Amino acid sequence: MSGPRPGRTHDITAARHDHIVEHLKAAGLGALADLGFLGLDKDCNNQVVVTGYKATRARKLTTGQKTANRIIAAGRAPVEHGFRAPVEHGFAHLKTWRILTKLRTSPDRATNLLRALLVLTNLELDR
Repeated sequence: MSGPRPGRTHDITAARHDHIVEHLKAAGLGALADLGFLGLDKDCNNQVVVTGYKATRARKLTTGQKTANRIIAAGRAPVEHGFRAPVEHGFAHLKTWRILTKLRTSPDRATNLLRALLVLTNLELDR
């Protein structure tokens, strides 16, 4: 989890600022991302961030592209026991923490609090 950014910061801008692609390559990892990250990883020979296909008014998606989008979406947020897990479920669960609705503190403190809540949520999900 990165530090705080203004709410208007787009996901791909934050990913570029934090050098996500370089960190993934250094760790030998990859990532499945939504269409908001289209164009993040432009290295066709050693791509680590995989996104789906985006339709335009002039170009509709083929059946194969639609299937690929469904597979990528399923891999991004796998469903376990009827719940999106673990990341999607974790974020949904965090929304139930009332302290986040009444939080009046600096963004740095909010980030630390959110990190702690994610740890607690993960501990709860592992039970």
